Amino acid sequence: MAELEILKVPDERLKRASEPVLLFDQALRDFIDDLEETRQAGPGAVGIAAPQVGWFQCIIIIDLSNTRKPVPNHGRMVLINPEIIHWEGYEMGREGCLSVPDYTGNVIRATRVSVKAQDPAGGELEYEMEGFEARALQHELDHLDGMLFIDRVVSRRTDLFRRKVYRKGGKRKG
Repeated sequence: MAELEILKVPDERLKRASEPVLLFDQALRDFIDDLEETRQAGPGAVGIAAPQVGWFQCIIIIDLSNTRKPVPNHGRMVLINPEIIHWEGYEMGREGCLSVPDYTGNVIRATRVSVKAQDPAGGELEYEMEGFEARALQHELDHLDGMLFIDRVVSRRTDLFRRKVYRKGGKRKG
């Protein structure tokens, strides 16, 4: 396994749409292992999408099992070719991203979603999600379409915030 390099704004490749996965082979599973290692290395990352590391196929990983907002959640999910088939409600919430390390922002998302996808062997999956898990899914799905959360903030003046950076010892940096 290997930690992969995260593409960061303003890298134009982040705006590229991804293609469906057609071949479910060992190379795909090896890439998923590397993508998971990269997610785990990110500070507090609950999700990652393949385009964030320059692999333009429809692959996302979400894992809320170790967060403070885990209820309800499905644990670690590897979703290939995911697609929202139903959504309802909406809510504003704060989001951050490994590809936008210096900012967080308020984004409106559906509160409940139904998603269908495939697992790494090509088997069919279907999940009902709500709350933070639904938000994380929608955030990662945007990456597959070449969108970032900063593309969805209503106002960059009032809904985009510079992320605080801390040094060891808890003192503010910069």
